[in-house]
Amino acid sequence: QVQLVESGGGLVQAGGSLRLSCAASGSIFSINTMGWHRQAPGKQRDFVAGIPSGGTTNYADSVKGRFTISRDNAKNTMYLQMNSLKPEDTAVYYCTADVRNGRRYWGQGTQVTVSS
Repeated sequence: QVQLVESGGGLVQAGGSLRLSCAASGSIFSINTMGWHRQAPGKQRDFVAGIPSGGTTNYADSVKGRFTISRDNAKNTMYLQMNSLKPEDTAVYYCTADVRNGRRYWGQGTQVTVSS
C-alpha cells in the first residue's frame, strides 16, 4: 500500500505561480513512476506530468514550458512547480504513484484556482 497526500493548492491570479507537493508513505520502495493528473469541472481527468525513477520527465503539451515536475527521493516527496498559470489550469490536481505490480495509487487531490 502507498499513501499519497497533496498540498500547496490555492487561489492565484493569472500569470502567477504555485508549487504543489505530494508526500508518499507506505511501500515507497515499490514506486516506479510518479505523476500529476488534473480534473476540471465537467471534464475528464487528464495527465499533466510524469517522472519515472531515474528516467526522463514528460509533460502534457498544454503545460510544457510552464510546469516542472521533480522528485526528492530522500524526502519521499514529489513536486509540481507551476508558473505562468492560466484560468484554464483551474482544476483539482491529483498525485499518482505507479508501483511494480502495475497498480496506480491516487492522492485525495488539491484544488488549484486561477482567476483572470
